[in-house]
Amino acid sequence: MNATKVLEDLNRRFPNEPEYIQAVSVVLNSIEEEYNKHPEFDKSNLVERLCIPDRIYTFRVTWVDDKGNVQTNMGYRVQHNNAIGPYKGGVRFHASVNLSILKFLAFEQTFKNSLTTLPMGGAKGGSDFSPRGKSNNEIMRFCQAFMTELWNHVGPDEDVPAGDIGVGGREVGYMFGMYKKLSHQFSGTFTGKGREFGGSLVRPEATGYGNIYFLTEMLKTKGLDLNGKTCLVSGAGNVAQYTVEKVIQLGGKVLTMSDSDGYIYDPDGIDREKLDYIMELKNLYRGRISEYAEKYGVKYVAGAKPWSEKADIILPSATQNEINEEAAKAIVANGAIAVSEGANMPCTPQAIKVFQDAKILYSPGKASNAGGVSVSGLEMTQNAEHLSWTAGEVDNRLHSIMKSIHEACVKYGTEPDGYVNYVKGANIAGFMKVAKAMMAQGII
Repeated sequence: MNATKVLEDLNRRFPNEPEYIQAVSVVLNSIEEEYNKHPEFDKSNLVERLCIPDRIYTFRVTWVDDKGNVQTNMGYRVQHNNAIGPYKGGVRFHASVNLSILKFLAFEQTFKNSLTTLPMGGAKGGSDFSPRGKSNNEIMRFCQAFMTELWNHVGPDEDVPAGDIGVGGREVGYMFGMYKKLSHQFSGTFTGKGREFGGSLVRPEATGYGNIYFLTEMLKTKGLDLNGKTCLVSGAGNVAQYTVEKVIQLGGKVLTMSDSDGYIYDPDGIDREKLDYIMELKNLYRGRISEYAEKYGVKYVAGAKPWSEKADIILPSATQNEINEEAAKAIVANGAIAVSEGANMPCTPQAIKVFQDAKILYSPGKASNAGGVSVSGLEMTQNAEHLSWTAGEVDNRLHSIMKSIHEACVKYGTEPDGYVNYVKGANIAGFMKVAKAMMAQGII
């Protein structure tokens, strides 16, 4: 495989999909050496088959707002690869959603799911509909209209959607309800469901908790732990909230959180009481993080991200490409020892190079934020067995999975000087499992 040539071909085919090309570029450049040790891969053109999704569904979603006006949005489902299990990946509702973003997310999801050791393929879906500012009834009508188009392409052994940005328990509940009505089946077709109808304990916490479990494994390689360390967290949604919760439990100190309008900096740290306020503010009232600054009298910086602040550990938990090269240089200059991604692809390739050149601990999202989909996989298992595990059982399994992912990254990513290149390790470990499965199943 010549990674440069493959990327040139993909750029020619998909010239207006920068996020997708970026994600593919990072993976191909890190697996090229390992790939070329297997001439049978090249003979069957495995790389191109792995980069291009199996299929993409694109559809119009028409719904009625509270004023009786008919609204139209776009809907998508990218089923990327099911070599090791049913398609599995979240649904995102946000104004920024387009095919490039969903293709990058589905591509990443394929390798992330492979790393979990659970039998799940990769997919992603969503719409340019934004729940922000909409009533519950409007959101319900949109979710029902979305599922009217998608229901026939998903199922417990075909494709299992979940939540993502803009899609929480409320939205999953509405979509599952419509799927159940149309299919006449009560099955484990969605994960992230409510506890009353098949959801798993620890699923809301899983991505944030999993990121910190992975971080603690990275810190152990340097003989360190989280106790007493200062942390910068971006975002204020589900991932950020439970990232902060677990950091607090392990003795760390979180200085920042953010939303799309700006960030707060609390030098005393966000403690349990303050986190409870943020959870109420964001989850119940859909408020803005600036209200925290007003309540507690701390610094608020509008229109900015928190990466110029000084801290030991960086935990980007908001969205893609939120840390660029300039921000990465500031992070390194401020003495950070680790960056662990809670969001999907929050660091640009240039930022990643800065971290790796400085030899600080850096983990890509496909490894460190795999906790969410791991517990989704555990939810699928509970649904299939018609069982419900305790929170302790699920948390122990999550901790074990994140530890296994870390071990796989160390196995494939340790360089001659002893530095662990977690990007290379995660990509190769995830790739090899999918590649071997595809080869075993023939050219289809």
